[in-house]
Amino acid sequence: MARRKKLYEGKAKILYEGPEPGTLVQYFKDDATAFNAQKKDVIEGKGVLNNRLSEFFMTGLTRIGVPNHFLKRLNMREQLIRQVEIVPLEIIVRNFAAGSMAKRLGLEEGMALPRPIVEFSYKDDALGDPLVPEEYIIAFGWATQQDLDDIVALALRVNDFMSGVMHGVGIKLVDFKIEVGRVWEGDFMRLIVADEISPDSCR
Repeated sequence: MARRKKLYEGKAKILYEGPEPGTLVQYFKDDATAFNAQKKDVIEGKGVLNNRLSEFFMTGLTRIGVPNHFLKRLNMREQLIRQVEIVPLEIIVRNFAAGSMAKRLGLEEGMALPRPIVEFSYKDDALGDPLVPEEYIIAFGWATQQDLDDIVALALRVNDFMSGVMHGVGIKLVDFKIEVGRVWEGDFMRLIVADEISPDSCR
C-alpha cells in the first residue's frame, strides 16, 4: 500500500491527502493539550472518541441544513472530509461566563449570559490565539463584513443545535469554538463548518 501524503499535523489531528480531488482524510490523535500546547499528555482512546463524536455532531448539523466538511467516517480514527480554505479565525460562542471571559470582565463564573455571544480569535498558537475585533478582521483581509455576518449566523445555528443536544442529556453547554472554511461551487463561494466538534472544542 502506498504511503499517504501528510499535509498538516496539529495538536489533535493529522490531515492526509484524500482519495479524490477536493477531499482529505482527517486522523484523530490521542494527544491532549492545554494552554495552547504548554501542557501535553496522551489519553488512550481519545482520538477514537473524538472521531465518533465529531461524526455525530456533523451529521446532525447536516440533517438540519448546516453545511459542513464531513463526508463519512472511514474507521475508528479517520474520517473523509471536504477540502476547504480555512478562514484563519476561531469562532467562539459563549452561553455562560467562564474562563478567560469571566476573568477579563470580572463576571461570576458560570453566570448565564443575556444571549449567546460570538467572539473571534486569530488562529496563531505562537501568539496565544488573541481575540480580535471585526474591524481588524476586515482590515487585514481575513474575511469580509458579509463573511462575518454569515459566520455569526452559522455559529448561532450550531449553538442552537448543540445546546439542544446537550440539554437533552443533562449537560450545560458553557461555550465552544468552531472553525469555518471556504468552498467553491463553480463561481459561487460559501462558508461551511470545518475542523471538528468534540470535547476538545467544547466546555
